[in-house]
Amino acid sequence: MTAFTFTCTGARADRYAAGPTLVFRLRITADGPAPVHALALRCQIRIEPSRRAYGEGEATGGLTDLFGERSRWGTTLNPLQFAQVSLMVPGFTGETETDLVVPCTYDMDIAATRYADALEGGEVPLLMLFSGTAFTGAAGFRVEPVPWDREATFALPVATWREMIEQHFPGCGWIRLSSDTMAALLAHRSRRALPSAEAAVRDLLESPAPGAPPAAEDAAPARYERTPAR
Repeated sequence: MTAFTFTCTGARADRYAAGPTLVFRLRITADGPAPVHALALRCQIRIEPSRRAYGEGEATGGLTDLFGERSRWGTTLNPLQFAQVSLMVPGFTGETETDLVVPCTYDMDIAATRYADALEGGEVPLLMLFSGTAFTGAAGFRVEPVPWDREATFALPVATWREMIEQHFPGCGWIRLSSDTMAALLAHRSRRALPSAEAAVRDLLESPAPGAPPAAEDAAPARYERTPAR
């Protein structure tokens, strides 16, 4: 049976994609002289948080929501699912390189997105697990499995992740709301004749909480006693 080795040699943000997308460069090596007619691959990508160190700002920031206090990280730094994609590799003999295209999201309800967003720098430690079917054979045609124990590690630069997000969400973030909350927000925007959903959120944030005393500038003007004319 043909043994395959996978190596990730780099990654880049796809600036021409419709949404946030990373393109990983894969090198695939097949042992033996027999040609590989095609490879139908499945790739599962995981984040392995325990493979890197974290600064104090990261530990007390967004990572607390994912893993709890730093004192608990010995048991809570578990792998996070990043993506699962399919790839069809054209025929080759010996070795080839190909692109693995991975659509991403900036949905902050997704654990992998929150993890990458919480990092101040460095790299995102990834593990790629490969499986699938290989079509091989020098004289004839043979179908072979690609077992799940085929894997590759890669350190994705946080700068590459931020570049990808900045291409599609320049200077802003993304938040998901339920249908009822969105309807209420749009109704508030309409009542106040506000120009955008962001303006509606800002208006709500700047409004005093129910029962709070009015701000100094909103307080009723002081009353003055009239001094009789002399």
